[in-house]
Amino acid sequence: MRGERIECVEVRLSPLVARTVLGVSPAELDHGLLSLDDVWGDEAARIRERLNNAPSWQARFALTDALLARRGGTGPRVDPEVAAVWHRIVADHGLVRIEDLAAETGWTRRRLWGRFRSQIGVPPKSAARLVRFSRAAQRLAAGLSATRVAAECGYADQSHLHREVLAFTTLTPTMLAGNPGAAANGVAWAGRAVAETA
Repeated sequence: MRGERIECVEVRLSPLVARTVLGVSPAELDHGLLSLDDVWGDEAARIRERLNNAPSWQARFALTDALLARRGGTGPRVDPEVAAVWHRIVADHGLVRIEDLAAETGWTRRRLWGRFRSQIGVPPKSAARLVRFSRAAQRLAAGLSATRVAAECGYADQSHLHREVLAFTTLTPTMLAGNPGAAANGVAWAGRAVAETA
């Protein structure tokens, strides 16, 4: 973020809990940019006030954890089949065939596509593309060359990686590698980023 005197708490939610915590399906957000006020109404103002009045960052993190735990205990859950497909996409670093995922669930490709999109917010193929990109971004931020990252992350070649990085970030792989925010996802994907950058 750019600017002076900006303080914020960033929360990255797994797609498996986003619908539960947000109280709205990611598909309903339709890739729009919304403020928390748009999603949670008056509760967002109360949360903001509590965070502003917290005496320390530790207190802010504790408030955030408590809020997420409370909201995570309510609301709809994703189907077990959708969760299994998500876990498989992540485990295979986005390199799994969607037809194979449909066969594993016992659903038709069309049903998988519809249920996954309605509950996660994007179709499975797009989710796989994002997971693959996330891994590539972490590896670029760790200092690996674009050529190596393209090969290790399943891109056809370096120019394919370049196009994907541009599409997701409007940055080149070199610019992305120099962006410290690209590696922050290691917190959200605890246990994965460190092991994969070695």
